[in-house]
Amino acid sequence: MSTSQLSTFSVDRYRFGIPVEAVQEVLRYQPMTRVPLAPAAIGGLINLRGQVITAVDLRHRLGLPPRPDGDLPVNVVVRTPDGAVSLLVDRIDEVVHGSSDDFEPPPDTVTGPGRELVLGAYKLPGHLLLALDVPRAVDVS
Repeated sequence: MSTSQLSTFSVDRYRFGIPVEAVQEVLRYQPMTRVPLAPAAIGGLINLRGQVITAVDLRHRLGLPPRPDGDLPVNVVVRTPDGAVSLLVDRIDEVVHGSSDDFEPPPDTVTGPGRELVLGAYKLPGHLLLALDVPRAVDVS
């Protein structure tokens, strides 16, 4: 049995986890600059201490309805081979331990465009934690 630490967050009614080592930092809402002619999943660009970061809207990537008016997203800045990318999520949750013994293939309830972004699910007390495939989630080409 191996365990890993997972940084967790919520998007709509789903709870996701990614390896803690993939997370550069978590930021409250940052003003974004829209990018003309960019794919719809690109929420915009944010300025992170002088570094321009692409923000990917996970609601759009997962095929979920838009965020309600007035609800601001949170930025989970992740490390990728191409540099930092921000994932726009609804809420940040805690860091949890996931065990390989509790990991299963994606449940049948995960359907639509989001299914290809889920590696599997951890069975945690009281809920499932979906393991997000970060490289696929940030690939909006």
